[in-house]
Amino acid sequence: METVTGIGGVFFRAKNPDALSRWYTDHLGISPIPTDDDMQPWLPEGGPTAFAPFPNDTDYFGRAEQMWMINFRVRDLAKMVGQLRAAKIDVTTDETPYPHGRFARLYDPEGNPIELWEPNRSVDTR
Repeated sequence: METVTGIGGVFFRAKNPDALSRWYTDHLGISPIPTDDDMQPWLPEGGPTAFAPFPNDTDYFGRAEQMWMINFRVRDLAKMVGQLRAAKIDVTTDETPYPHGRFARLYDPEGNPIELWEPNRSVDTR
């Protein structure tokens, strides 16, 4: 059976796409979609990716009308959280010890939830 090799993009509606794209670039280092041949797309590092539909009534994403949440892998959660807080972005660190890593939560300027994940060394990050 042929299978997909990874996520090719994350697409979602935004009230102000240009401003939101700049926020993701400035604070998380995610390049916007190239508009010409001189621009490079965001090239994420290989590693584990969770794909998990949740029950429709979950409160894990925040607001009841929130239909999605993105989780970004990071190498050093403490450094990323410090960087975001220095930029006056509210970040909540989950202090629960999980067997697969550490997590933090923040919201982009339009209220979309973002989860940051630092995998444990035992998780295959290739």
